[in-house]
Amino acid sequence: MTTPRLSIQLYSIRDQLDDLDATMKRIAALGIDAVEPFSIFDRPLELGIALRAHGLSAPTGHAPFLSDEIEFGGRMVPLPPASIAFQAAAALGVEILFDPMVAPHRWRTPSDVASTAERLNVAAEEAAQLGLRVGYHNHSFEFHNFFDGVSAYEYFVSLLDERVALELDVFWAATAGQDVPALLGRLDTRVRALHLKDGVLAADPFAPAASYDPTALELCSFGQGELGLDRILGAATSSEFDVIEFDHFDGDIFEAIDQSATFMREVRGQAVTNLTHDIA
Repeated sequence: MTTPRLSIQLYSIRDQLDDLDATMKRIAALGIDAVEPFSIFDRPLELGIALRAHGLSAPTGHAPFLSDEIEFGGRMVPLPPASIAFQAAAALGVEILFDPMVAPHRWRTPSDVASTAERLNVAAEEAAQLGLRVGYHNHSFEFHNFFDGVSAYEYFVSLLDERVALELDVFWAATAGQDVPALLGRLDTRVRALHLKDGVLAADPFAPAASYDPTALELCSFGQGELGLDRILGAATSSEFDVIEFDHFDGDIFEAIDQSATFMREVRGQAVTNLTHDIA
């Protein structure tokens, strides 16, 4: 098994991205050489320049290419065609582009789930023309409904083209009540990236009538929470990318990233590539 590449989801440091150059310098100083943009449409030229300046790259990225519109700021906003997302991802050097979220109401019936799976299969064919892979990143609501004893998420996976990759968010899967190591065993080689968080497994913020508020999450540096990340990582035998993510953190986010990266290297047996800690 090849050691997965360690990465940081840029949503974790969204409040620091006004100064892309300084922030990418800090990430590089922590010995991390990969990042995952949460929107490849957000300042791609500036991001590409900052990444190259500090020896970083964006092998994975997010873009909502499986929807025609998304809710933003209390209103529905139309999205560009998937082809535009694929071109932007390829220009940034992304290897796998993940759709970050398909709305909860599209996971309630087998026919709705099948429609999304078909749309992703078509996207995989189109993206392949640009040398790009595509996939899906979950939250918890994909596990809320079951069809003949199978979660909507796993039913979805059963319909996917073999070229489609999965980015399993282990925290949201655990929040939904999944035994994550067992889930990883069932998904096997389909999982090509992990979204990794640790913290308190509290009430599901995506449950019906609940409300997602990142500041309400009790997240912590890896190994200090309730996830059992060492067991989860041991079950993830096909992941190519280990992506650190903090939806919210009360404290020094860069210190938390550094501690989490250290935990990951210890568990994975990964060498530090560029650890200078020169982040002044």
